[in-house]
Amino acid sequence: MPKTPRRRLPQSDRSFFTRLSQHVSHWAGKPQTFFAAMVLIVIWALSGPFFGYNDTWQLVINTSTTIVTFLMVFIIQNSQNRDTAAMQIKLDELILKLEGAREELLDLEELDEEKIERFRNEFEEMAAQARRILR
Repeated sequence: MPKTPRRRLPQSDRSFFTRLSQHVSHWAGKPQTFFAAMVLIVIWALSGPFFGYNDTWQLVINTSTTIVTFLMVFIIQNSQNRDTAAMQIKLDELILKLEGAREELLDLEELDEEKIERFRNEFEEMAAQARRILR
């Protein structure tokens, strides 16, 4: 079955922060970005003797990595929130279209831990029963 091209939303349908976080997440996940970061760390480490391993030399790496980490937490969380919400919507659509599917599972992610655990136990029991039948 041929793949259909991904339909992208027009830029105007996405907020500036959404576009920024998608771009940064995509860029940050590339191997080239990892290797560039490693090169910067090596350059910083090799510059230690030139700066006499002083406090300012250490402060440069500590401050820059702290700032990048702090900002990336929000970018990653935004991407994860969008991806999870999109996946839930897609799964809900599939559940609705399946005949005999249990519609009470549509908002499962909104339930508290005990209720989710009850559903999990129920499905684990069904899986165990199916394996017993196969044997």
